Amino acid sequence: MQVPFVDLSKTHKALEEELKQTFQQVLQASYFIYGPQVTAFEKQFSETLNTPYTLAVGNCTDALHAVLKMLNIKADDEVLVPALSRMTDAEVVSELGAKPIFVDVNEMGLMDVEIVENYITQKTKAIIPVHLYGQMVEMGELMLIAKKHGLFVIEDCAQAHLAKQSNQFAGTFGDAAVFSFSPTKNLGALGDAGAIVTSDKALYTACRKYVNHGASDKHSHEFPGANSRIDSLQAAILSLKLPYLTEWNEQRRQAANYYNNHFSKQLEIQLPKVGEKNEHVFNVYQIQTPQRTELKKFLKGEGIQTQVHYPKALPFTKAYSSLKHTAIDFPRAYRYQEQTLSIPLFPGISEAQQAHVVQCVNEYFS
Repeated sequence: MQVPFVDLSKTHKALEEELKQTFQQVLQASYFIYGPQVTAFEKQFSETLNTPYTLAVGNCTDALHAVLKMLNIKADDEVLVPALSRMTDAEVVSELGAKPIFVDVNEMGLMDVEIVENYITQKTKAIIPVHLYGQMVEMGELMLIAKKHGLFVIEDCAQAHLAKQSNQFAGTFGDAAVFSFSPTKNLGALGDAGAIVTSDKALYTACRKYVNHGASDKHSHEFPGANSRIDSLQAAILSLKLPYLTEWNEQRRQAANYYNNHFSKQLEIQLPKVGEKNEHVFNVYQIQTPQRTELKKFLKGEGIQTQVHYPKALPFTKAYSSLKHTAIDFPRAYRYQEQTLSIPLFPGISEAQQAHVVQCVNEYFS
């Protein structure tokens, strides 16, 4: 049996007629940039999260860059980022001339809030907690630390659409949040797309101008900005999909529960842990084993696609090799890069597909 890591056709097939209608409506309107679909999605996403302002942009990287730029993060400033994440969170800081300061992760692969204060200096200006895999960093404690030291908090919610902590949505704790809507995210467009969410009107207004060449309209340029626009079609697709997101997230949780309940307790693997305050949305379901490389190869031979999130923790990438970090500096992030394997999980995955994954993993360790 073939089990893909992600199968987007499952959800798209169910929405086929609605997708066709959406394509046709956008085509007929012929308003492909900054069309009414963009404004409609921004309003819909804000209402879903119960937050005042959403700014849809070209992608999540642009979103983070705009927020940090408009918060005046600049050369020689320091920004705390988790040692385990996609490159985006560190590279945007570096592009602004600031310095990313890596913080090790906890047993869930999330920024370890208990050690954050160890990394704060007089140069620290912001913290970027990444809600990795689909669950949230401990935000209550982190916000207290940020307030104590006068720091900005920008949540990276790329993998955590509608995740909750203490019944509050990801993206509604910090000064701002950024979202990715790339196709494999819990809420995915049919190409690149992203958004900024904030309750700060001044920050929202500044970011909106920045991504529009520093202008509030087409020609009133107030400062040099950038160009990052979500197109009308992607916004319309996201509006179509958003009402289904809660159901899709529940399907992800049910699939995660299936794995949790069916993997043999004697296996030499560690299953994902969930924070007691968290409502996990499982963008990724990852297991850990010292035999990761051999298991991945075995599963491939059985028709099962897997991925590694992430092959290199940020301090150990070539991009930051000049910092000369070693495994001793970030032991938990290092263990994650060496042992973590993400296995198939997506809305619509069948019980037969999951049973095949479980059977093959059990067989390998037996």
